Amino acid sequence: MKQSVITELSTVELRERLEEEKKQLIKMKLNHAVSQLENPQKIKTFRRLVARMETEYRKRMIAEKNKS
Repeated sequence: MKQSVITELSTVELRERLEEEKKQLIKMKLNHAVSQLENPQKIKTFRRLVARMETEYRKRMIAEKNKS
C-alpha cells in the first residue's frame, strides 16, 4: 500500500486496517518461525507498512489534540 492510499483513508478505516495488518504480520512471523516462508522479504514489507500506518495514525491524533 502506498503512502498516498494511507493518507486517503479515514481515521476509522486507518485504525481498522492497522489492526488487520498487525495481525497479518504476527501470523507471518509465526509461520516463518515454524517453517520457511516462500518470500521472507514480505515480513520486512509488512513491518514497514505497519510503521507507515502507525505514523499516519499518530500524526492525526496529534493534530486532533492540537485543534482542541
